[in-house]
Amino acid sequence: MPFYSDELIEEVRSANDIVDVISNYVRLTKKGGNYMGLCPFHNEKTPSFSVSQSKQMFYCFGCGAGGNVITFLMQYENDTFQEALQTLAQKAGIELPKQELSSKARREADKRARIMEINKASAKYFYAQLRMEQGKRGMQYFVNRGLSQDTLKKFGLGYSNKFSDDLYQYLRKQGYEDSILKDSGVVAIDERRGGHDKFWNRIMFPIMDANNRVIGFGGRVMGEGEPKYLNSPETPVFDKSRSLYGLHLAKSSRKPYILLCEGYMDVIALHQAGFDNAVASLGTAFTPGHANLLKRYTKEVYCTFDSDGAGIKAALRAIPILKEAGITAKIVKMKPYKDPDELIRAEGAEAYQKRIEEAQNSFLFEVEVLQQQYDMKDPESKTAFYSAVARKILEFEEELERENYIESVAQKYQVGFENLRKLVLHQGSRIGAASKSRPLKSGVQEKKKKEKENGMKQSQKLMLTWLVEDPTLFDKIKPYLGPEDFTEQLYRQAAEILFAQCQEGSLNPAGIISMFTDEEQQREIASLFNASLKEITTPQKQQKALQETIIRLKENSISYRSKHLDPADMEGLQRLVADKRNMQKLFHIKF
Repeated sequence: MPFYSDELIEEVRSANDIVDVISNYVRLTKKGGNYMGLCPFHNEKTPSFSVSQSKQMFYCFGCGAGGNVITFLMQYENDTFQEALQTLAQKAGIELPKQELSSKARREADKRARIMEINKASAKYFYAQLRMEQGKRGMQYFVNRGLSQDTLKKFGLGYSNKFSDDLYQYLRKQGYEDSILKDSGVVAIDERRGGHDKFWNRIMFPIMDANNRVIGFGGRVMGEGEPKYLNSPETPVFDKSRSLYGLHLAKSSRKPYILLCEGYMDVIALHQAGFDNAVASLGTAFTPGHANLLKRYTKEVYCTFDSDGAGIKAALRAIPILKEAGITAKIVKMKPYKDPDELIRAEGAEAYQKRIEEAQNSFLFEVEVLQQQYDMKDPESKTAFYSAVARKILEFEEELERENYIESVAQKYQVGFENLRKLVLHQGSRIGAASKSRPLKSGVQEKKKKEKENGMKQSQKLMLTWLVEDPTLFDKIKPYLGPEDFTEQLYRQAAEILFAQCQEGSLNPAGIISMFTDEEQQREIASLFNASLKEITTPQKQQKALQETIIRLKENSISYRSKHLDPADMEGLQRLVADKRNMQKLFHIKF
């Protein structure tokens, strides 16, 4: 990964006016000091997407997306930081330096590049084979599955013919030696058979990475043969546990969720039917690597797996992995059909869209599957089912969330709300949950604690927004407030940079965002500089709000430092005593 200095990043960013760049993607209208438009990152009818030319930042008050011009390209085009920077540098006519690699790193990079070349050549070869006489059987299969020629082209579908060394001989003629062909995954080489193809007599599915490069293949055998589906082995460019079929197309969808399927044909059928947000894992169980990959592009996944036992198991495995990654999961029911392809062919795209709209909450799906293990006509078994559900409800940390699921389960399975709630409390006390950090009998204290934490975060955000909106405040507050008074780690980092900029008289909020390469951090930093100041409409209200905010931040800072102070830190203790003494002044000073 190339390294670019902060100075170069800032040069590229400042050379690209954010309004000019975003206007190529979003229709913007001047409104006051900012530009407004419909947010490209979520569906909305009333514009809440704001672009500030003075701050060189964008922020959506609807979904929270925000950042600078680099961040925008990362989110809209799903680019990496480096890819977005390269695009903007090219647009501005700025040449980015090429990083010098070690000899080992250069060899590895050259090897990866050669394997990518072999994959691309192989994909072209398979594509051509499908359209020749020897590919008629494969073409007939695709036609029988209802695929159009446009779809075949869109996914680059192909065929590997019956000769088991056909591709090997072709690639050798292209100048590729055995050593690199063996590492590519499309050819196997051994002493007994020599060079021979990994895939033969199969319809071929090229697997692309998010940047539209062929990284591997999947092949389905024509006629009898095992395995029915065969994927490329792991190579320097292909990792099944971190690759998703169709992602190179689905990443450009403007739908707010992604459809997660089981197989190649499901993805292809869904895309052909207009559902351009479908992806599938590659013949392997869904992994945390897959979830982290999806997290780059969505916060909500609809699992649309087969309706058989294997499909149900796949869904049950995916749900906790998605949840752990911070992704909401829903389940699209397929019955009486086997899979999305079969459903669409039988009833059409509208019927499938209706299934999406009726998708089931993932927890209730888990409960539904759990119920099948119990005889609901037997009182003892029925009670055991409710106890098992109660234990599952205890997995939710928030009391309000537990209460909501108690209500939903009670309503669906016709058990009294209070009876189920008591059972949850009973199960909680049995496993010791009542003594842990999530009290079940009453969430009042926990709720108050969280409200206080959220209020403090909002106060810290508000202070940073004020400084960006009105840098003249800096000289008024600096005797009383410093970056160390921002107790949220990310906020403190932003405050340190912002305070330094204010001190130097070179305020540059968009430049601050560039110092954070993680997309989630960029969103959070953007939100820091866009807290709502709508209620503060008069100088009197601003004076009061500013004074109260500084006092809250200082009191919280003193409390936090008191709890975490090292007894041997005499200098820290002296600062704490001085701050406590100065607190009284804050109640009388006019800002």
